[in-house]
Amino acid sequence: MLPEIFIQSLQGLPGFDEAAFRQVHETGTQITSLRLNQYKPIPIADHPFLATAESMPWCAAGRYLKERPSFVLDPLWHAGAYYVQEASSMLLHHILTQIAPNPLHNKVLDLCAAPGGKSTLLANYFKQGLVVANETIKSRNHILVENITKWGADHVVVTQNDPAHFKSLPHFFDVMLVDAPCSGSGLFRKDPAAIEEWSLDNVQHCSVRQARILEDSLVTLKEGGYLIYATCSYSYDEDEKIMDHIATLPGMVNIPIAMPTDWGVEVCYSNNAKAMGFRAYPNKVKGEGFFITVFQKQEEAAQVYPVDDFKFTNLTKNELLSMQSIFELPDNYFYLTHQNTIIGIPIYFKLDIQTILSHLYVRKMGLAIGEIKGKDLIPAHALAMSDWSNLPYQSTEVDLVTALQYLRRADMHLPEGKGWHVLTYLNIRLGWVKLLPNRSNNYYPNEWRILNY
Repeated sequence: MLPEIFIQSLQGLPGFDEAAFRQVHETGTQITSLRLNQYKPIPIADHPFLATAESMPWCAAGRYLKERPSFVLDPLWHAGAYYVQEASSMLLHHILTQIAPNPLHNKVLDLCAAPGGKSTLLANYFKQGLVVANETIKSRNHILVENITKWGADHVVVTQNDPAHFKSLPHFFDVMLVDAPCSGSGLFRKDPAAIEEWSLDNVQHCSVRQARILEDSLVTLKEGGYLIYATCSYSYDEDEKIMDHIATLPGMVNIPIAMPTDWGVEVCYSNNAKAMGFRAYPNKVKGEGFFITVFQKQEEAAQVYPVDDFKFTNLTKNELLSMQSIFELPDNYFYLTHQNTIIGIPIYFKLDIQTILSHLYVRKMGLAIGEIKGKDLIPAHALAMSDWSNLPYQSTEVDLVTALQYLRRADMHLPEGKGWHVLTYLNIRLGWVKLLPNRSNNYYPNEWRILNY
């Protein structure tokens, strides 16, 4: 049951239809959607629930499923071949096609990134760019690192910092996404338990917090750079009011976005600045509640360059020779060692990553390749998850039963062999095993294993 005070707070908002809104929440209908990882192509026709999935109008990689399956029992979910993501939030993809139609070498910040749905979308859209996915809360940052690793993106840096810390990187990013912490009313149909946590006081608390986050971090956006602000809230104080607040910040100008009318997305405008934003209502779109708007920083700003004091630890000559004897390393990467692990980072962004490391707490960067022990490379799980076409060891295709046993870290029956192998399911890599004469060692990360099936 939706609280009456909540319904009253929505009266008069653009596109709000009380009867239809109540009805769609009372039916309990659940929409299940996901987004494919284009860099890990799935044989759709052979997949049990993707074969009948419906395309999404605002995101080419988005799909609606006929019903919600048990994702934990699909090895491809664990392998980062798709991300289960709420459909309305994928309007971000359409926004990007409007403001960055030819993305190349952009630096992009997802300021409030966990659990990683929008970060993985940004990673695919800005494939030739650098994406920084930030999450302040440590426990949520662990989930973010896991999802980015599984997605296989080697051009994503995961940081754990307060938004104010990004003042140390002035005029740095071309695009900045603030999917702000909010009161969560847009997810009431999907998560009825969230209704009990909603209150007008919490809306006000979130609104103040959202304004602070923006004020503390906008200096990191370049002149000409774009701010994308989003919430999963219907509340005026978290949406239109925040648009008016952004419009008062130095140099910030609202950017109109073309939005097809047949999608059912409602156009809205703020009271003072008449800034344009967009509302998604579950009775009008095939998705949950969502709000999004775009601003551009249009001001002359003195360029202040931060001092970089972080020094990379280059590979030793022996480490490099050992790596080259095991497999051919891509040329467009810079290779270093960090905490005994060899890491590859896109060479184009070497100096930018050095700057980030000098000023922020970094949890993950580039692609972890593995550790050299003697003449052997102990491969990192991230290397198996990557979309690198050339890996150091051979692959072994397994069936569904064996794949799930591997993901449980349970006993498996594998073909005879010797040494390191990467297991694949439907030609998507799952992770590493080492085959020995009478057994195999399972190197799937223990903390990510399937526990309850």
